[in-house]
Amino acid sequence: MVPYKGRLALRIARTVLAVACLGWFIFGAGWHVTWVLAVLGAYAMFAVGVQLESNFDTPLRAAVCTAADAACFGLWAWLAPDSWPPLFTCGYLLASTVMMQDLLRAWVAAGVAIAVALLVPAGGPGKLALAAVAMGGLAAALAFYKRFLEERMSSTLRNNVIIRSQAQLAREAERQRIAADFHDGPMQSFISFQMRLEIVRKLLARDVAAAATELSQLQELCRSQVADLRSFVRSMRPADEGMSLTASLGRMAELFQRDTGITAEFSAGDVADPGETEVSLEVLQIVRETLNNIQKHSGATRVAISASRRGPRLEIVVQDNGSGFPFAGEFTLEELELLRLGPVSVKRRVRMLGGELGIQSRPGEGAKLEIRVPV
Repeated sequence: MVPYKGRLALRIARTVLAVACLGWFIFGAGWHVTWVLAVLGAYAMFAVGVQLESNFDTPLRAAVCTAADAACFGLWAWLAPDSWPPLFTCGYLLASTVMMQDLLRAWVAAGVAIAVALLVPAGGPGKLALAAVAMGGLAAALAFYKRFLEERMSSTLRNNVIIRSQAQLAREAERQRIAADFHDGPMQSFISFQMRLEIVRKLLARDVAAAATELSQLQELCRSQVADLRSFVRSMRPADEGMSLTASLGRMAELFQRDTGITAEFSAGDVADPGETEVSLEVLQIVRETLNNIQKHSGATRVAISASRRGPRLEIVVQDNGSGFPFAGEFTLEELELLRLGPVSVKRRVRMLGGELGIQSRPGEGAKLEIRVPV
């Protein structure tokens, strides 16, 4: 759609051209009232009326304007094929058609202008015919390019809508994940702490020694709560600014070992950071969630994390010696989704990256996650 200022400029140009052509005819032929003067006067009044009308941009009215411009050009091509009025009217006809009409109508207008210029009795191919051919070819090319830009814009808008929808879904899923993690982790610890405090209050009235023992256990519970909160905050923290992916993974393993007491080892080969920062952030979040699940559910004492490059893909492996998943065997991402097994959030993130996920589970002996994402 042409902006309002562009449409206004076309209206002003039509009015100026109509008045100039009328003045040129009067200067050459005088004030003798003829049908030509009447037609030119009507076209000038039409141009002024369109200029004053604020709502003249409907498809039907645009087609009426194009027909009026074409009639004016045809009249001047017949009156004076080798003077400037037909050249300017031809140029305006093609310009307004390309700007206001679709590709087919622009090409039709160009063909009509060329045919009229070639058929007028000008004693051979005059400057009008040559100019019409040149301007018609340019108009056709511009109309095609305009169509190309419109299609690209439409495609871009559709993609933007899809991306915004996916982003909204991802934000909502992330909110639900955070709420669920907080409810299953820190919130449960706080509820337990509150219940234990009530027990201590009652014990202080009848058994001070038992109350002291309970307070000692509450201290251990507080340490556990601090570890849970640190893990929870760390799961929402983006990558450390200025650090590479491998450095961030190594730092994550150190913090995990310090906060949980679970031995965490990290090794990396010749790994270059992905070209897009979003990929690195998603990979870090996948590893964070995997470590969080290990801490909460596996009872593991050792975790090994490795990063390597396998052709065009980045491979991350997380292996622990815990209790494993409730299922046994080796499964791919497609099999996990079909059987509804495995960590939902990890599967969703891997799928969004267009990657691959493999899980090996040995109940009572541990589990191994292999994540491969394109970089």
